[in-house]
Amino acid sequence: MEGTTHEGKTFDKVVYPGKPSRNREFEQCTFRNCDFSGSDFSQNRFTDCTFIGCNLAMLKLGSSTLNNVVFRECKLTGVNFGECEEILFTVRFERCLLDYASFARRKMPKTQFIHTSLKGADLSNANLANAVFNDTDLHRAVFNYTNLSGADFSTAFNFEIDPEQNTIKKAKFSSYGLQGLLTKYNLQIV
Repeated sequence: MEGTTHEGKTFDKVVYPGKPSRNREFEQCTFRNCDFSGSDFSQNRFTDCTFIGCNLAMLKLGSSTLNNVVFRECKLTGVNFGECEEILFTVRFERCLLDYASFARRKMPKTQFIHTSLKGADLSNANLANAVFNDTDLHRAVFNYTNLSGADFSTAFNFEIDPEQNTIKKAKFSSYGLQGLLTKYNLQIV
């Protein structure tokens, strides 16, 4: 990954854990089966990039730009996406492990989480209007003052969302998911 600008490149099986790689630009690049766990990718710019089967656990993304970035089958545990640049922030997650990741105060309407685990993730104060949580595990995910209007939770599971502290107007829930909206009332649903 030498150089500061990379366009249309494929990075395959790069092992670079716990190291810095800062102030670089990646455009239309693909990362396959790479290990960047614990690395510092602060102040990088990723545009139209795809990460496939990568270990990105505890990756630092301070002041980085993620513009139209797709993550497939990646491990992103503990990543703080709230540190990324807000402008142009657009991401998609498919079959990813995002446990304990933070999206606090992140504006990310229409984001898609497909077959993903968000256990213990922090989604406080985020704008997730019209987001899709398709077959996504939200066990102990934190929703506080989160905009979830129009979001699709129809196949999501293990979530607890307080309708009084979050905006859920026109959000979609399945009948078996309604229990996750009533948890705070300590009701017995049979």
